[in-house]
Amino acid sequence: MLENTFSRFRVISIIEGISYLILVLIAMPLKYIFDYPLAVKIVGMTHGILFILFVLTLALAANRYRWSLALNIKLFIYSLIPFGFIPIEKIIMKNPPKTQEI
Repeated sequence: MLENTFSRFRVISIIEGISYLILVLIAMPLKYIFDYPLAVKIVGMTHGILFILFVLTLALAANRYRWSLALNIKLFIYSLIPFGFIPIEKIIMKNPPKTQEI
């Protein structure tokens, strides 16, 4: 499943996107509605680490597959939007890399 840069980027993108949704839709309401700030600390730190991994894997995939700067910027901007991992997946799956990396 994680045998190449492209599949690693896809998995990290989806996991990071889901962690963002958990942060926005679950942890933040717990903090601001139910006065439970620990949820944001835990989920926020986890999401932060996953976001850094997303940026690193985006850079690696962009370098490996020679993605354009415009595509990199578009993917990065989508990562900042809740549910942005869905269009990211659609965009990168339109033209998956043809080379098999080991």
